[in-house]
Amino acid sequence: MKTRAIAFGLAGAALLATGACSNKSTTGNGAAPEAQTKQAQKMAGTKTIAAGLAPTSRFMAAAKSAGLDQTLAGPGPYTVFVPDDAAFNGAPAGTFDPKPQNRAQITGILTNLILPGTVMVADIGKAIDNGKGKTLLGTMAGSTLSATKDGGNIVLTDSSGHKAKITQGDEQYTNGVVHHIDTLLMPSNPSKGPAVGQKVRK
Repeated sequence: MKTRAIAFGLAGAALLATGACSNKSTTGNGAAPEAQTKQAQKMAGTKTIAAGLAPTSRFMAAAKSAGLDQTLAGPGPYTVFVPDDAAFNGAPAGTFDPKPQNRAQITGILTNLILPGTVMVADIGKAIDNGKGKTLLGTMAGSTLSATKDGGNIVLTDSSGHKAKITQGDEQYTNGVVHHIDTLLMPSNPSKGPAVGQKVRK
């Protein structure tokens, strides 16, 4: 099966190798992704991702313990795959304990669920079609998720083979978009995630 990669980078990589992205999220001259367009901000209203997600959700609780809530309140744009609360039960005991020694691990897990730029469900679907059934998504953790289709659903797979279905997509905010998933996806080495605010070097 031929795989067509979608390369994502915080330092000026093209958002979609297929050119199917909804917004021009990178400048193409080595700069970081630009903030959302005025049209996207108008559609999203005044809420950032951090303000729009339920503060009592397990995702936001983990984000706060790692300091990533401030990142998700920043200009972005970001694409965030948010597992439902029940999905966090699949993590080993203590994984998300809000202890200082867990911060790097939590950061690595959550940045594995974040893509720089705005990538809509239709963009992922088009890239899958162009890739003959599969495409790769590069995350802010420096790892990749593979995306395929199962019937009418987009399915993401992490490096360990865990699969997550997008259950609700294209939830737009002023600084990006959120897609809800039903499984927690893990990076190959969650303790090696970038520090909060650190750019991933390709």
